[in-house]
Amino acid sequence: MHKTPLHAWHLDHQGRMVPFAGWEMPVQYGPGILAEHEQTRKKASVFDICHMGEFLISGEDAEEALGRVVTHNLHKLRPGRAGYGFLLNQDGGILDDLIIYRLEQARFLLVVNAARIDHDREWLESLLPSAVALEDVSGQTAKIDLQGPLSLEVLQGVVPGDWRNLGYFSFRKLLFQGEEVLVSRTGYTGELGYEIYLPSSSALAFWEACLRDDRVLPAGLGARDTLRLELGLPLYGQDLDEHHTPAEAGYAALLTSPASYVGKGRQLDVRERLTPLLIPGRRSARHGDMVYGASGDVCGRVTSGSFAPSLGHAVALAYVNERLAEEPEFLIRTGKAELTARRTTLPFYTQGTARIKL
Repeated sequence: MHKTPLHAWHLDHQGRMVPFAGWEMPVQYGPGILAEHEQTRKKASVFDICHMGEFLISGEDAEEALGRVVTHNLHKLRPGRAGYGFLLNQDGGILDDLIIYRLEQARFLLVVNAARIDHDREWLESLLPSAVALEDVSGQTAKIDLQGPLSLEVLQGVVPGDWRNLGYFSFRKLLFQGEEVLVSRTGYTGELGYEIYLPSSSALAFWEACLRDDRVLPAGLGARDTLRLELGLPLYGQDLDEHHTPAEAGYAALLTSPASYVGKGRQLDVRERLTPLLIPGRRSARHGDMVYGASGDVCGRVTSGSFAPSLGHAVALAYVNERLAEEPEFLIRTGKAELTARRTTLPFYTQGTARIKL
């Protein structure tokens, strides 16, 4: 198991460690997942996300070459801005979802999922020309997420500055204790928040600086999962995979790049739709549970499901056959019960502060 630069800190502070994508990660701390979830919705939390992968892409032809590999419209992505999109296979299936930061005109930072670091690097290396350099900086880069309605005030205390003018999906570089840090107004919780990229050697100092503010607590992967699911944000390996296209996952609107990127001919194919489901009560569906339509026949399967603490009931995402995806009600059979589910719209939770104007 890989360990993040904060591993020892987690062990010393009641972190319950679990394996995740080849890493030993904290799933929760002493207060528990529900308390960490509420803390993030109401105040602020820090998350250790150092397991993610980071690649630097540079070269005179970097924009054109990278644009033939990713779905992002890089022509519209100016320096100081970030964009969300996908790596696709030849059939339009999603190899990974990733954020791209345009650092300079011909220099990009790609942030990829932990379980896909090796695969994505090899895929990119096979497609990018030799004149475009790819540097895997995952091993020397730490990532800490500061999330919650009070995260702006906390950030200003750690790294003084006028952070109010940093827009959603924008970023800025600065120095923290003499080391260069990238602060991005992005996140995976639906709340106002920042993702901080910094040298691994500076991770503990930044983490502890955030926690000196009594409005901040650490949160683990458990709360991160319930927070993201309440927004309907997808998790690679569950809601996104090589067998489904961006259109099937609900992201056709992001596919605006004019470039002829890998998989472009198939990226709008739809056989199943990732469908948001509301489940009354606290009992939740789980990944892999089968979904049944009004006829009683299997029409899909659950990809993510959980009790939604902010809503007081369970929610789920499920791939449902295209012909039946607009049905109003479904039945989910779990290992212990049958659950009624109603099709709804995303986000499940609508009170998030992520896009708030500061």
